[in-house]
Amino acid sequence: MSKRIIIEVAGADRETFLQNLVSNDLGRLREGLVHTALLTPQGKYLADFFLKAEGERILLDVTEGLAPGLFQRLSMYRLRSDVQLAPSAIQVRRGTGPAPEGALPDPRHPALGWRLYGAEGGDDGTDWDAIRVEHVIPETGIELSPETYILEAGFERLAGVDFRKGCYVGQEVTARMKHKTELRKGLAQVLVEGAAPAGTPILAGEREVGTLYTQSGGRGLAHLRFDWAVPDMTAGPARVSPGPR
Repeated sequence: MSKRIIIEVAGADRETFLQNLVSNDLGRLREGLVHTALLTPQGKYLADFFLKAEGERILLDVTEGLAPGLFQRLSMYRLRSDVQLAPSAIQVRRGTGPAPEGALPDPRHPALGWRLYGAEGGDDGTDWDAIRVEHVIPETGIELSPETYILEAGFERLAGVDFRKGCYVGQEVTARMKHKTELRKGLAQVLVEGAAPAGTPILAGEREVGTLYTQSGGRGLAHLRFDWAVPDMTAGPARVSPGPR
């Protein structure tokens, strides 16, 4: 798995501070891990991460590549709040086998197993790509990019957004998308014959209808314009057809 970084969020205002910024409800911290996202004011994805309550602090678990920018942005939003941000030596383990003592279920989907926070990191060798493709679960830096809207990436289905919590950065755009009759594009499973690099455009004839990302076992994840998708499409040398929706 990609290396994870833990940022400790402490101070009397830590929960209110995060509640006003992220897409999910921090009330869920009483139940276990919370998966959530920080968005731009225009509703586009900046970062996704896990939050875990631990005593007088909240642990923020984010992929290494996003950690510096996220730390900087959170520091900017802090203003006069009683909030302290600090990097942590805590590491993340994850797996799908028997859960060790203290491990918490991944809140996105039961197939993603557990996460454990402590002195050691790593995973149990699970084929995570196969699980993600099977259950249409996006990954930071692959299917999730700065042009992503989280509802198109499946965050509602994966318990990554709450529509009753009130305002947060990007909330207005996200709520407006929620109340559309139907999303015209989004993350979907496709059938793939052959293979193509992640990020390869999907073509229906000469029209670009989407982008192919992670592939496993003859299937793949793609961002698709649903009403433009047809049974016979291409992505570089691979042949692509719509999967179940």
